[in-house]
Amino acid sequence: MSAIPQVRVGQGFDIHRFSDDQLRPLVLGGCVFEGQVGLHGHSDADAVAHACADALLGAAGLGDIGQHFPDTDPKWAGADSIEMLRHVSGLVAAQGWTIGNVDCSVICETPRLAPMRDAMQQRLSDAVGASVSVKGRRAEGLGALGRREGIACFAVAVLLKG
Repeated sequence: MSAIPQVRVGQGFDIHRFSDDQLRPLVLGGCVFEGQVGLHGHSDADAVAHACADALLGAAGLGDIGQHFPDTDPKWAGADSIEMLRHVSGLVAAQGWTIGNVDCSVICETPRLAPMRDAMQQRLSDAVGASVSVKGRRAEGLGALGRREGIACFAVAVLLKG
């Protein structure tokens, strides 16, 4: 008789406002959206990669992204968030967990995600070592996100052991 596998679920969230720096690139899911103003943040401000990392850390009981990559540490200034996500995935694996999948909902009025969705999913999945799905959602003109002031992302991760 085999052991019953353990299953853990974690949720992640991240939000960034658009930058005042018109030259800052917009990075989402590890992909650069050409011609779009980037998000304000200490790293590359990839809200999608950050939400994924937070979901994985939470599921594994390893704290949150701010504990591992504090925005007060100059080491993380301009950091590539896909590499941060890859590091988090390694921490999760070192605890004996297998990543089942990660599912993301990105809330933004702009840019349109559909043209880059496959590339985003591929970059995120490569970093995580499991399937990552990305869905775009609009805020329908409501609140700060609806006024195009920023981008938010929710993510859910499933971990397996045994």
